Amino acid sequence: MRRLAVKWDGARVDADGHVSGHDAGATLVRRLLHLSDAPLLIGPGPRRCQGFDLVPLEFVDGEGTVVVNLDVLDSTEIWRTLRERCPDPAVMNFQWGPTTSYADRVPQLAEALSFGLFPTFANSERTAQEVREVVGRWTVPPVAEKARIAWVNLGFRVEHVQPRRETPEPVVLYPAIYLSERKQPRLFLDVVERVHAQVPIRVVMRLHESHLVSELAMHISQKDWVWVGPLTATRVSYWEGLAGTTAFLATATEESYGLEYVEALAAGVIGILPDVPWAHALVPDGYPYFWRTPAQAEELLLRAVRDPQACQAELDAVVGGSFTAWVAAKHDDHSFEHVFLAQLHEWFD
Repeated sequence: MRRLAVKWDGARVDADGHVSGHDAGATLVRRLLHLSDAPLLIGPGPRRCQGFDLVPLEFVDGEGTVVVNLDVLDSTEIWRTLRERCPDPAVMNFQWGPTTSYADRVPQLAEALSFGLFPTFANSERTAQEVREVVGRWTVPPVAEKARIAWVNLGFRVEHVQPRRETPEPVVLYPAIYLSERKQPRLFLDVVERVHAQVPIRVVMRLHESHLVSELAMHISQKDWVWVGPLTATRVSYWEGLAGTTAFLATATEESYGLEYVEALAAGVIGILPDVPWAHALVPDGYPYFWRTPAQAEELLLRAVRDPQACQAELDAVVGGSFTAWVAAKHDDHSFEHVFLAQLHEWFD
């Protein structure tokens, strides 16, 4: 297998030589770097790091390396740079979020052409379908017909799940690290405020540092029953937090996969989900906790915080066994590693 080089402009390496951060992009970069011997992270270097080398793109050997690009619009530029020293560079896209509806025509077409020109691996079936639709809409048939697109659910490390623990009062999680409009944080806040008026609950919002200092975050943090703080320092503390969480309320209009929701469900958190396609893709048929209106979201969240054991029993009945085990089996990240590596061999070896 060729050496892997991962490119994401958002990656940051700390003083100890580790990829820092617990957001989706940083987590994905770490996972990709573990899939190859002597992997590379493209960035300001050169620098020897913990388990990988940080190198500028110009230092990459195009003959024996596959560049996995998380910044899709840059793939053509990457190919051109490697082409100066290699006749056939191996470049692929990793589409790990929803395809973007750009306001300007140029990035719209550039994204579509990138999907058409380079093999594209998507983080879920839904994202892969979006990629196909973008290529079909914005490129000519000969390009769209030859587009190479594959996918697998990202999944999570099942062994990270920790035993449930009781808390003095129900804990409701805001299942996102951003307060962007797509996540609809104001709708989340409206619903949990109505629930809090009926049941004493504590709301936890762990936010990315860029949103932690926003005006909205400052406003929310003034409520004494809402904890607003930074992301957990380690994966262990992240899973410890989930083990003591009662329920989450998802209000996002769009998700490409939904890893944070999946991890919470596997940890035994009762998930109140919007009745939309991305949410249905995460759970089994017959899942009972979908909402269409804020009033329904309030009603379901009240049920979850008042009697989480009964809700979990209802979920177990849906799958005829353990619901958390069903989630773990469906979203185990070993499937991701196997499918991703097999696809690399098919495309480049």
